Amino acid sequence: MGKSFEAILPEHEAFIAKQHIFFVGSAPLSGEGHVNLSPKGHDVLRILNANEVAYLDLTGSGNETSAHLEENGRITVMFTAFEGPPMILRLYGQGRVILPETPEWEALAPLFTMLPGARQIITVQVHEVKTSCGFSVPFYNYEGERNTLQKWAVNKGEEGLLAYWQEKNMITMDGMPTPLGEKLSTKSL
Repeated sequence: MGKSFEAILPEHEAFIAKQHIFFVGSAPLSGEGHVNLSPKGHDVLRILNANEVAYLDLTGSGNETSAHLEENGRITVMFTAFEGPPMILRLYGQGRVILPETPEWEALAPLFTMLPGARQIITVQVHEVKTSCGFSVPFYNYEGERNTLQKWAVNKGEEGLLAYWQEKNMITMDGMPTPLGEKLSTKSL
């Protein structure tokens, strides 16, 4: 059954390194707001230390996680084995949004390969790590990363991405402002 840990152990780090996808869960405080669950691919997650991870967040059709983090900080990052021995690993913590052109961005950005469409970095202060069996998770074979988002972002160009962010990433589906949206509202294109 499930086990709980106060930090990411070396065996957890090894498990995380083998995964090709992870999922991020967040929610607003309002019970009427939508719970968000986002899959994340590519090599975008870094373990900073035993109680902190960061991931490079790429442009999407929404920006729910960032607004939820701004409001309440709650975040769960989940990894599951689709190959090899079964296991699910969850990181529970407090997340923050790091935007480009800030000192924190400048410190963290060199840890990542900057992919086209990168819009922010999410950091998570991990207060609990939980593992569980994953016995019912089916096997899937990894065939490779999709490059569709990267091609799309390159074709959009910098001005096109800014316009897209203004259209799709400033406010959540529940009407919550996002940190990127707040930044863009004070910046003229």
